[in-house]
Amino acid sequence: MGRIAGRFARVEPRLRAARLVLGLLSDLPRKNCWTIAEWAGEAGPHGMQHLLCRAVWDADAVRDDVREYVVEHLHDDAAVLVVDETGDVKKGTQTVGVQRQYTGTAGRIENSQVAVYLVYAGIRGHAAVDRELYIPRSWTSDPDRCRAAGLGPDTVFATKPDLARTMIERFRDAGHRVGWVTGDEVYGGNPRLRASLEDRGIGYVLAVACSAEVLTAAGKFRADALARKVPKRAWQKLSAGRGAKGQRFYDWAVVDLAEPAPGRHQLLVRRNRSTGELAYYRCHSTTPAPLTTLIKVAGSRWRVEETFQTGKGLAGLDEHQVRRYPSWTRWVTLAMLAHAFLAVVRADEHAPRPTPDDLIPLTCNEICRLFIPFVVRPVRDADHRLAWSDWRRRHQARSRTSHYRRQATAQK
Repeated sequence: MGRIAGRFARVEPRLRAARLVLGLLSDLPRKNCWTIAEWAGEAGPHGMQHLLCRAVWDADAVRDDVREYVVEHLHDDAAVLVVDETGDVKKGTQTVGVQRQYTGTAGRIENSQVAVYLVYAGIRGHAAVDRELYIPRSWTSDPDRCRAAGLGPDTVFATKPDLARTMIERFRDAGHRVGWVTGDEVYGGNPRLRASLEDRGIGYVLAVACSAEVLTAAGKFRADALARKVPKRAWQKLSAGRGAKGQRFYDWAVVDLAEPAPGRHQLLVRRNRSTGELAYYRCHSTTPAPLTTLIKVAGSRWRVEETFQTGKGLAGLDEHQVRRYPSWTRWVTLAMLAHAFLAVVRADEHAPRPTPDDLIPLTCNEICRLFIPFVVRPVRDADHRLAWSDWRRRHQARSRTSHYRRQATAQK
């Protein structure tokens, strides 16, 4: 909180922002201005609502502080930027950006609000460093509606890849360097985003649809048609990285493309070893990159799902009950800060240090369970809570060991 203290014009909103962040890290079943204000001991929710609506402070400057905090503590020369969107199901029509649209949160078309996030993923951990709310055309074509929701008069429609490009450029313009970007088909199928990354010398491994057309020395092919021409000997069994249930092994093949743009262009194909399902990625690098590097970058995309899960489950990222755009940016930014704190503490706990073999390292969930009762509001039953924490970690360690053994036996 000391990092963002200078972003507030008065001491009252600064202290209240600290209480809000602590409330986001608490074990409240629902986190909004009402519940957090009661948890923080305030007489009513009006102070928290004022912090989000009318208090003088710069949410974008705090966002920049969050980015610097994450990069400083999770720095990795081989870090990957991951772009993805997530939706929050909403009711009514007044919440900024809401309309009937597809959201992966519900798995179908729902009345929802969608935002695009940029996640910094390194070997020490991962956390969101930027956010942009997707404003549909149904909003940008209605200036009065935008003005009522707190959007500026210069608001224009921007696609999700456009928002991703803006955030990546903002990350680079802040002086940070990253070698790779990854994302799903929404971003891989956008030529302008790919061209922007190539112009900046950033490599990418972006998912594309099976119908995507690629240019080879033998002509133009659909991605799925090209994959069928790959000989059996070209497939290699390699891991996309460790997941919750151990190494994620797939069969991989890579095909060189004949794109006229500079750099090396390739099509990466992933095959599920159980179902045979195929996934396709367009790859670009300024210098030749080995297959293992492309696979590592492709596997990093799942970090964004973990970030969304932790940010929503532990830091209230999706529990905002606000309608206007300034309030949304403030809530989401402080939730990103709360999640970044958990990610940094987790990274420090995973640093090389003596750890009992029968315990897993502290997870974000466990840190969240222990932080408030041990640091913010000390409790009397500390020994009892620590005993339960050790039991959970020991049980998880046994479960993980058993799963890895079954997995190794199945692979043999």
